[in-house]
Amino acid sequence: MVLTRRIIPCLDLKDGRVVKGTNFLGLRDAGDPVELAERYNEQGADEVVFLDITASKEKRGIIVDLIQRAADRLFLPLTVGGGLRSLDDIQQILRAGADKVSLNTAAVHDPSLITKGAESFGTQCIVVAMDVRRNFTENAAAVPVRLADGRTCWYEVVIYGGSKPTGIDAVRWAKEAEERGAGEILLTSMETDGTKNGFDIAITRAISESANIPVIASGGVGTLEHFYDGFTHGKADACLAASVFHYGEFTVHDVKEYLNGRGIPVRL
Repeated sequence: MVLTRRIIPCLDLKDGRVVKGTNFLGLRDAGDPVELAERYNEQGADEVVFLDITASKEKRGIIVDLIQRAADRLFLPLTVGGGLRSLDDIQQILRAGADKVSLNTAAVHDPSLITKGAESFGTQCIVVAMDVRRNFTENAAAVPVRLADGRTCWYEVVIYGGSKPTGIDAVRWAKEAEERGAGEILLTSMETDGTKNGFDIAITRAISESANIPVIASGGVGTLEHFYDGFTHGKADACLAASVFHYGEFTVHDVKEYLNGRGIPVRL
């Protein structure tokens, strides 16, 4: 059986609105989250991700009412992240209608939350989101990754919306997340986020090859070919994008038609 590859629009939320920036900075308004999500539902998106990008940094709670409104009007899987710190938070979001939760900062602070979440709600509900950036300092404990230009670096996990480095190696953290019960990895490279220069293929491929759970590539789509590269060179199971969809550069259907024409199995 050939597994179809997924196309996932991502809606970064701030103050209940969709925003988009570059390298995690310079946020611009992109519309109402539920209206945008409905549009992607109609275009044939496989899933939609809502990420409340400032919730952890601002130590705010989660956006339950917004999730309920979205879940009532959508007919596709909904993943929600941002500000989830406990099993109660996870339960609240799943009860509000989300199908999966995305854990990032909280999982780094308390990795047992991944384990408890998987045990309580099933691995299919737990997505571990990783924001990573290249680090060229010496680190004997890190997994070296070779870049396209021949340089070698390691990728460091960053938290609080990319504002705080952790010293944690991304490849090792992905393996630990899998061992603890995560069902998927949502991988965003700060190097490529919002640049429209394509996914960070080096780290996407490194984690896809080392983990035995699906990897969602995120950060940097600007052309239809970038999706193709994410699946073929990055070996991702799903590709996530934001601004190219929000600002109407192409639709989810455009992406799937293109991929189908190039031999990538997608749900049309």
